[in-house]
Amino acid sequence: MIWKRSAVLRFYSVCGLLLQAAASKSKVKALRDNRIELVRASWHELSISVSDVSLSDEGQYTCSLFTMPVKTSKAYLTVLGVPEKPQISGFSSPVMEGDLMQLTCKTSGSKPAADIRWFKNDKEIKDVKYLKEEDANRKTFTVSSTLDFRVDRSDDGVAVICRVDHESLNATPQVAMQVLEIHYTPSVKIIPSTPFPQEGQPLILTCESKGKPLPEPVLWTKDGGELPDPDRMVVSGRELNILFLNKTDNGTYRCEATNTIGQSSAEYVLIVHDPNALAGQTGPDHALIGGIVAVVVFVTLCSIFLLGRYLARHKGTYLTNEAKGAEDAPDADTAIINAEGSQVNAEEKKEYFI
Repeated sequence: MIWKRSAVLRFYSVCGLLLQAAASKSKVKALRDNRIELVRASWHELSISVSDVSLSDEGQYTCSLFTMPVKTSKAYLTVLGVPEKPQISGFSSPVMEGDLMQLTCKTSGSKPAADIRWFKNDKEIKDVKYLKEEDANRKTFTVSSTLDFRVDRSDDGVAVICRVDHESLNATPQVAMQVLEIHYTPSVKIIPSTPFPQEGQPLILTCESKGKPLPEPVLWTKDGGELPDPDRMVVSGRELNILFLNKTDNGTYRCEATNTIGQSSAEYVLIVHDPNALAGQTGPDHALIGGIVAVVVFVTLCSIFLLGRYLARHKGTYLTNEAKGAEDAPDADTAIINAEGSQVNAEEKKEYFI
């Protein structure tokens, strides 16, 4: 029988009863404790309740029926040690990107020893160290688990959770959480307002910078120097606004972002396009269309020519029987006779092709 906070023990008999508790084989004592309450008493059953159960309540309980001979019934009570709320140590804020972090989760008072599991972004981490030590009372245990990993910028703001599982906690484990704070150098990207800047049109270049601590105001340069025309090139926060683009604005624009960890930059090559040239590029390609039409016409004419040549080569001359007889006869009578012979031998007909 296993209990955590309160316990009810039942014994069954048919006459008067005396309850006793045996904490060990050598020590037997009658139950006299304010935490012990009689729940049910009848000729067939006697039940007691033990409140605020402690580890000292663990042991063998005996119900004795004083008859001749004495009859007894025994039950063993096992008390679970509920683990204390876990604590995470080893975190110092902030942590620099690339550093090795070591976190330790610890809990005491569990019986039997509790199990500790680590989670990061709701994904369990398996490769951890586990240590179990017996407490001074020689009944409960202190367990600890150590997690080692190298941090990067994706870990910033991530919650690392230490979870303690134990049979005394039912389905509600105890947890401790540590939110990570990672400092890292800025990352920079330049985003133009249009993919094809045109002469006479405005252009906005946005310097998107991320870092922790947050980068200071960005610095814009052109071709390694200051912006040449401050009247047309206006910096507003992280944006560079260029009014009325012209060919002289062509060049490499650079955005630099800095924080206490380091510096980073990105470049954008500006090429100002002629609006008329872009319009021609976006319109239909008449030369291409004309070429396709010419090829279709040529193929059609070639097909017609080849078909006519084929029909001409297969045109035949077919002779009647009379004509065939006259072809080889020296006179009309002989031609008729030959024609009649041709009717008899019709299978000898021949065709001649040019």
